[in-house]
Amino acid sequence: MSDQSETLAADCVSDDCQITAKSGMSIFERYLTVWVGLCIVAGIGLGKAAPGVATFLDGLAISVHGAPVVSIPIAICLFFMMYPIMVKIDFSEVVKAGKSAGPVGLTLFINWVVKPFTMYGIAVFFLGTLFLNFIGPEAMDLVKMPLGLDLPVGAKHGAGTVVLVDGIKMLQVPLWRSYLAGCILLGIAPCTAMVLVWGYLARGNDGHTLVMVAINSLTMLLLYGLLGGYLLGVGRLPVPWEALLLSIGIYVALPLVAGYFSRRWIIAAKGEDWFRNKFLHVLTPVTIIALLLTLVLLFSFKGEVILSNPLTILWIAIPLFLQTCIIFVLGYVLSKVFKFRYADAAPTAMIGASNHFEVAIATSTMLFGLSSGAALATVVGVLIEVPVMLMLVRFCLRTQGWFRD
Repeated sequence: MSDQSETLAADCVSDDCQITAKSGMSIFERYLTVWVGLCIVAGIGLGKAAPGVATFLDGLAISVHGAPVVSIPIAICLFFMMYPIMVKIDFSEVVKAGKSAGPVGLTLFINWVVKPFTMYGIAVFFLGTLFLNFIGPEAMDLVKMPLGLDLPVGAKHGAGTVVLVDGIKMLQVPLWRSYLAGCILLGIAPCTAMVLVWGYLARGNDGHTLVMVAINSLTMLLLYGLLGGYLLGVGRLPVPWEALLLSIGIYVALPLVAGYFSRRWIIAAKGEDWFRNKFLHVLTPVTIIALLLTLVLLFSFKGEVILSNPLTILWIAIPLFLQTCIIFVLGYVLSKVFKFRYADAAPTAMIGASNHFEVAIATSTMLFGLSSGAALATVVGVLIEVPVMLMLVRFCLRTQGWFRD
């Protein structure tokens, strides 16, 4: 990271998305990879030392047809992941998107037409073919039954078989397909949070980034469930449409609505200056803290898998890393072809490359369960996000001269 980027002050179009820290990132964001690593250790330790604690917490759930659908502790944590992101967004800025129709159009094309399908293809090739022998062709995973589906034990559903576990019907699916599901959920979740930081550090057009954050938040309400259901079905995985829609409602629509109305109320009651300099300052670390608490629970269930095969993280990380780099290059090169300014090219590539891992973790947990391989795959997305995106930020800063002013 350059010295100049360390001292820049960020002024987004809406003023309220100013990044007041001199470094551009809080200590939580700057060392997110370290915190994730510590949570992996803490989660595995919890799973080994006190397995009943995590099991009890996960048991506090809302059940439908006898199957746990929404883990209450996880739902609370994941709401607090999303709310601080949504409350920062001034959705009135969406109307300004027309002034940069080219970058906005390219970003939408990459996010929703290209990225989901490249992620599916790359993950199938690596997890289902190249790394299959390392993962284990016969290795199986237990995931939740799709919401509203009540099949008899032994019945087939997609690539899964209904089995009874502790009196609860579950689907037994190939482990690599469970990892594939997590990759799919990452691939269809464009970033709407950390990308504000990446675009800022790359000296991009903060207005374009903000507009895309707003548009992606709204677009996800429609396309995330549709694309998720379609690609999970193509991958012969259970397609729990009701749970997909429920997850979008709980983890996107609910915090979006809460953020929108509470933002308006706070600014009306306390003023915009208090909202920016007091409220957001206190709220900034909440997303990361909630994410880290969720990760401790996730890894308390996956400790045995990781300890028995520590390379599991690597097998998942490689396709995710390649996907990130390929999508970034595509966005950056097309920006050059279309003769965008550097300030528009950098965030266009960044938004496409980064993932909304909070929503992916939330959805995988709701759809497949806290202990599923799908949930683990989305957590690996968190693990590689920060170092890879910082690498791409540095690349952008070194190649500004490739673009017109």
